[in-house]
Amino acid sequence: MATSVQCDIVSAEKSIFSGKVEQIVAAGSEGDLGIRPGHAPLITMLSPGPVRVYREGGTEEIFYVSGGFLEVQPDTISVLADHAARARDLDEAAAEQARDEARRTLNGNASELDHSHALAELAMATAKLRTLHQLRGRR
Repeated sequence: MATSVQCDIVSAEKSIFSGKVEQIVAAGSEGDLGIRPGHAPLITMLSPGPVRVYREGGTEEIFYVSGGFLEVQPDTISVLADHAARARDLDEAAAEQARDEARRTLNGNASELDHSHALAELAMATAKLRTLHQLRGRR
């Protein structure tokens, strides 16, 4: 059995990562899932959050995705994200500010549309902060 598989992480804007990996762990819509070489074919929705990539040799990289899809084929793992970034490129202060603004909107007299938008912003900011905390915990 193979010890690595090709992995590609792409967003609507650009390709973020392409290389051989031993494993990835992503936030699926039904919970976290780990994918290793030989995994059964799969397509699933991704929730906003971290994607941990374990490269050949054990080096770990962490990425943030705002949602999208994960597809597993016999020779390839594809992460197709709405937005993706390397965790080290995320701005923690901006994520905390977005989370706080969303909470203020939710606690105020917001319209239904503003309420829905604030819930989405809160989920994304929280996912970015969770990704940053995983990156910090790895160091």
